[in-house]
Amino acid sequence: MQSEKGTECSGDSVDGVCLCPLEGIIHTISRKWTLQIVTLIGNHKHLRYSEIQGKCSGISPTVLSDRLKELEEQGILSREVFAEIPPRVEYTLTKDGIDLREMIIPLMNWASNRV
Repeated sequence: MQSEKGTECSGDSVDGVCLCPLEGIIHTISRKWTLQIVTLIGNHKHLRYSEIQGKCSGISPTVLSDRLKELEEQGILSREVFAEIPPRVEYTLTKDGIDLREMIIPLMNWASNRV
């Protein structure tokens, strides 16, 4: 079977769409807090660690740190360190992160209408 881009699909597909590309990112985006973090950073353009933690009530510092590292490794967000004292670090979405956020918005709207 071929994917929409014409390459061979070696896995499952749904309605002719190859699911193989999800294998690399599904683990990251399905983890608790990931969608909220992406949405928050997208809503504010850039946020510092403490700002994200303050807006995600209930997230532990370890989990937040882990999610931010995973999202950076996946190319969803970028981390910028400013040469200041005290050090300042800001997180922003990359192009892929902006695209992901656009895909998340309908899901978030659907979820808030269920409450």
